[in-house]
Amino acid sequence: MNLIITKDYEELSAKAYEIVKKILLEKPDATLGLATGSTPVGLYKLMAADCKKGEVSYKNVKSYNLDEYVGLGVGDEQSYVEFMRKNLFNHIDIDLKNTHLPDGMDADMQKACDRYNEMLANAEIDVQILGIGGNGHIAFNEPGTSFDSVTHIVNLTEKTIEDNARFFDSIDEVPTKAITMGIANIMAAKSIIILASGANKADAVFAAVKGKIDESCPASILRTHKNATFIADIEAASKL
Repeated sequence: MNLIITKDYEELSAKAYEIVKKILLEKPDATLGLATGSTPVGLYKLMAADCKKGEVSYKNVKSYNLDEYVGLGVGDEQSYVEFMRKNLFNHIDIDLKNTHLPDGMDADMQKACDRYNEMLANAEIDVQILGIGGNGHIAFNEPGTSFDSVTHIVNLTEKTIEDNARFFDSIDEVPTKAITMGIANIMAAKSIIILASGANKADAVFAAVKGKIDESCPASILRTHKNATFIADIEAASKL
């Protein structure tokens, strides 16, 4: 795994975009794996800015997101589909029909998981963007999740609920379940970029980069991927 340590969040976003832009220019019909949360927002702003300038087009690009809250969907401002539209899709020339997220509103969650797994099996993600949770989770794969897992329903841990409460009016509004790509789905991507920013991620970054490759830290498995790049700002990398 390639490790890049940046001086700040802005440089982190720029380094990530360098990789993404190179892929898009070489393959205009690339398939992107996308993430939500605050960490990739800087990357998405750079993607949108270049698209507006005409330097990159997303007309032939497809995307697959990592996860969605159970019970939230289109029209709910806290849903991940609306997050993606607000922070990226509405600012680039991508066809929304080519954007895909797990269906958090499906009455049959297992069918929703099976359907997303089938979609992923028929897609080849060129680059998967990831953040890392304070407990080492990737997507919503919490500690203890099997490295062989595919798309599944997750009961969110108390720490993850607390971490995500900043996006809601109160912690009581944070959903307690999510539908997420599994670790095996993530590892199937041709390349992976994992982003970490801030001192609150330092323990997780240390465990992922230098700890034991173990399901207690889901992100540690990324060290076995043939083309993974871990980009951390100096605060997130402070314990390495």
